[in-house]
Amino acid sequence: MTALNVGIIGCGNISKIYLENASQFENFEIKAVADLVLDRAIERAKEFDIEKAYTTDQLLEDPEIDLVINLTIPAVHAEIAIKALENGKHVYGEKPLAVTKEDGKKMIDVAKEKGLYIGNAPDTFLGAGIQTCKKLIDDGTIGKPISATAAMMIPGHERWHPDPAFYYQTGGGPMFDMGPYYITALIALVGPVARVTGSAQLTYKERTITSKEKYGEKIKVEVPTQINSVLDFENGAVASMVMSFDTWHHQLPNIEIYGTEGTLSVPDPNTFGGPVFVKRHDDKEWREVELAHGYAENSRGLGVAEMVQAIQTNSKSRVDGSLGFHVLDIMHGIHEASNEGKHQVLSSSCPQPEPLLADSIESTFPLK
Repeated sequence: MTALNVGIIGCGNISKIYLENASQFENFEIKAVADLVLDRAIERAKEFDIEKAYTTDQLLEDPEIDLVINLTIPAVHAEIAIKALENGKHVYGEKPLAVTKEDGKKMIDVAKEKGLYIGNAPDTFLGAGIQTCKKLIDDGTIGKPISATAAMMIPGHERWHPDPAFYYQTGGGPMFDMGPYYITALIALVGPVARVTGSAQLTYKERTITSKEKYGEKIKVEVPTQINSVLDFENGAVASMVMSFDTWHHQLPNIEIYGTEGTLSVPDPNTFGGPVFVKRHDDKEWREVELAHGYAENSRGLGVAEMVQAIQTNSKSRVDGSLGFHVLDIMHGIHEASNEGKHQVLSSSCPQPEPLLADSIESTFPLK
């Protein structure tokens, strides 16, 4: 099939790995890059030998671009995505889908109205690590999943990020920044969520940047930075999840799934690889499991390739916007539960993404 022409909007830090990895796939080709700061787009275009460097509006109006990868900051995810859809382009966006549920729903509705695909990061759950975990669950290795834990606990991004302020503004915080990785992995492994509750707090009203570029500058914190939550899945399983920018050290696992026959230790969902460990009820020691799938390295852009394949075959994408919206609904539900002091029954659901076939990923997403 003919490769889709793709344009990237947003030439910040994360654009580099998308541009590096795009050369692996034969079903799409990056033809243009754009940024609010045109010079930044020009620099990226020269670095990766891209044909066109645009302003955002120029790229959106280019009739040759079939799909837009939206790498802008969360505050404008919805605005850019809706403009792209209205210009007849499919959209794959970075996480979260949008800042508000209202914007997220509008994005989904516009895509449906236009007959276009909308997909969303993270795509890490398509990688070797989590797909191997999915195969172990489907094979019955740990029996029926009963519960899970998930923890992302760090001191905060101001220590290392060159421009960390947006992590502490509306649409940021540990839940909206890192929560999508953990929640998406849990949905892929256990299923969609029916109900949530949680407690959230804004611990420090101000943060001091210690990364080199803006060392000593102060950040006003607008969002909760410590969120403890409980997720009740549609299938009856329950998970405890902690998202924190307020923790110096801990020894909690990234994700563990507890089943009727044993326990599965899931790798960092912000990565594509392992290690994967399992310990059944009759095991004396944890066993590391060999990864059963490809793409164990940083493969950001894999979700784009998966969605392009779905477009080309007129099939359901595993990274479909319904998954991204369900993640958004869960995150908001946890904050709302904290504010209102009661469980939140979710208004959304989504299909559990279909697993990939072991050892067949290269034929599933053709490589150049």
